[in-house]
Amino acid sequence: MSNRLKIGISAGDTNGIGWEIILKIFADNRLTELCTPIIYGQSAAAAYYQKRYQQEIEPVRFNHIDNAERAAHGKVNTIECGEREVKITPGKPSKEGGAAAAAALQRAAQDLRDGTIDALVTAPIDKEMIQSADFPYTGHTEFLAKELDGEPLMMMCSELMRVGLATIHLPVAKVAEALSEELIAKRIRQINASLRQDFGIVRPRIAVMALNPHAGDGGLLGEEEQQIIKPAIEQCYGEDILAFGPFAADGFFAAGAYKQYDAILAMYHDQGLAPFKTLSPDGVNFTASLAAVRTSPDHGVAYDIAGRGVADPQSMRNAIYDAIDIVRRRDAWTEWNENPLQHFEREKGRDISVKDLPETEPND
Repeated sequence: MSNRLKIGISAGDTNGIGWEIILKIFADNRLTELCTPIIYGQSAAAAYYQKRYQQEIEPVRFNHIDNAERAAHGKVNTIECGEREVKITPGKPSKEGGAAAAAALQRAAQDLRDGTIDALVTAPIDKEMIQSADFPYTGHTEFLAKELDGEPLMMMCSELMRVGLATIHLPVAKVAEALSEELIAKRIRQINASLRQDFGIVRPRIAVMALNPHAGDGGLLGEEEQQIIKPAIEQCYGEDILAFGPFAADGFFAAGAYKQYDAILAMYHDQGLAPFKTLSPDGVNFTASLAAVRTSPDHGVAYDIAGRGVADPQSMRNAIYDAIDIVRRRDAWTEWNENPLQHFEREKGRDISVKDLPETEPND
């Protein structure tokens, strides 16, 4: 039954570690028992890295297909994207590598939008090299916001913590002016909804970070906490969302307070990602609040180690696992909410349907 899930994988920048970690993952073909993988990329790049790592990585037998509907269960399927001839320079940025990443991502996103794959896992891209007239986006998240329904929320996930971002790829100098009570309240609602439908947490607890040092020190170090962040938290709490804060980020993470919450809302990129990547080196980037599921490893192209055969595939492997799990949880959430009465009884320890309920008088 799990083989019904088709997981698309965009190969990313050809000069980074994308193909290396993909080959390492699928050298063990047991992953094809959990899903039907479809890799979007250049066969020439796959062949190049197969040959480069032939002493370190078992060869992967690819099943080449022309569309996702023809993907075979139990095999590692590939779809050709971009130019067939490619110049590969591991560890060195190039426009060719960026163009290859864009072609793979665009084809995979189209299949995700059309429903021919169930989820998308993206290998890393170089945000500078991928830029072109055909791809004017600052990252995966912004591109998928255009391609798919919904307003995306970047959420980093691991077994230890989940961190969502109020602002994403934005210069630090512009963060304060981008924040508003409306935006923060919307992010809290997004996190709450995602924790329920994507992670199966019925009553999530959400910690909200402050923007300024020491949470503003009562206005001495900034007024955003009192004027924007706290009112947003109170608004959501009034909607029966368990949101708390604002907390000073340094003390919050240093004291291990994150263990008491199901998710954390950080105000800007590095405020959330620096502690997350320190504590969860094999975490996953999940784009929540979209109509379809997308995950990725929590690292970049890693040019400094590209071509050396030392890249760790665990974060990418976890991204595939999480994509499978989130699709299943969403399906279960949809099914349960089609009959909320039956869901309620199941939670009480009984699995009954409406027809099993005792008859009542019309006025009861």
